[in-house]
Parts: sequence; structure tokens; C-alpha cells
Amino acid sequence: MSVFRSSKNIYAQIIDDVAGVTLASASSLESKDKGSDVNAAAAVGKLIAERAQKAKVEDVVFDRGGYLFHGRVKALADAAREAGLKF
Repeated sequence: MSVFRSSKNIYAQIIDDVAGVTLASASSLESKDKGSDVNAAAAVGKLIAERAQKAKVEDVVFDRGGYLFHGRVKALADAAREAGLKF
């Protein structure tokens, strides 16, 4: 699972590195909590976990993209774990 955050939004993708295919994606643009705060990141984490389960993905490797594991990135990861994604 790869995470990208900008000043206005946060994005997450689950990528199959071997096949080079994106299996699931989610962003704060499509969640009900739009924006770049911690609540929006948590909503994206929950959404990406739900989409991963639909794609039959349970275990992922978390790639924080060089960002510190703090704030929005941590909120996204915690919400994804709570929704059932393992990493």
C-alpha cells in the first residue's frame, strides 16, 4: 500500500509490484471528509481497507512514501488496520 499526501489531499493505492497493477485506490477527493486533515486521512484508510477486501487482499506492505509516520499518515494506517487490513 502506497501513500501520497499533498497539502490539500491524501491518496492511497494497493499495488501488485510483480504484475505492475493497481488493485485498489482511494483518496480524500472521493470520501465524505474532504480535505487534508486527520479525519479525512482516517476516512481514506477505512475506504482503502474496504476496497482491498473486495479485491481479496488481506496483507500488504505499508509504503509511507518517505513521509514521517505521524499525523495524517498515521491516521490513515490506523484506520486501515482497524478496518481489517494487515501490515
